[in-house]
Amino acid sequence: MKYKNKRWLLGLGFDSEDNHIRITRGDNFYLTGGSKNTHESMRERVMRFNEALKKKGKQLDDVTDKEIDDIAHKVGLRNVRKIKLTRL
Repeated sequence: MKYKNKRWLLGLGFDSEDNHIRITRGDNFYLTGGSKNTHESMRERVMRFNEALKKKGKQLDDVTDKEIDDIAHKVGLRNVRKIKLTRL
């Protein structure tokens, strides 16, 4: 599977106190960590994000940064940061 120039939503939760490892992967996203509530909240929001993309008839790779910000705001995602990762 090639990942070159593929966009992903990455969710990181840091509030887990039960030592449970939570990981959820799906179309356009990878979520890890967090308490049960935090992880469920991240999962619900990225699912709504993907539903919004689907309604637009677009993939994450097809939308502008402005569109990402707008959709993220509408579905309750905050602190969206754009990071360019390169393969070493």
